[in-house]
Amino acid sequence: MGRVMAIDYGHKRVGLAVTDPLQLIATPLTTIHSQELLAYLKAYHEREPLEALVVGMPRTLGNEPTDATSAVVGLVRRLRKEFPAVPVHEIDERFTSRMAHAAMLAGGLGKKDRRDKATVDRVAATIILQSYLESR
Repeated sequence: MGRVMAIDYGHKRVGLAVTDPLQLIATPLTTIHSQELLAYLKAYHEREPLEALVVGMPRTLGNEPTDATSAVVGLVRRLRKEFPAVPVHEIDERFTSRMAHAAMLAGGLGKKDRRDKATVDRVAATIILQSYLESR
């Protein structure tokens, strides 16, 4: 059984989270520059086979596309082209950043750590992945 990886895509940074091999637990992985994403995913997939990719799709409260939605749609197309054997799932990412802040506060992280956008992106990717795991 392969791992499932979640992607919280942003124009500058990408938060990544991954499951354990049994696909039970979502864990923050890393934050990378968006331009390094495909190379990172290819290298990771060679080391640890991915069974699926989950991409957070940005939407407004009214379920309308945001200014970032077109970039994420383009990413999904590239992922499906580069990884034809790996299913790519889209999941609603509304409120994930807010939920990430709340989770970090509840976890006792200090104000400085909660302001670190890379940490927020990793935690948001973890929330996206956990939502996917629970929806299966």
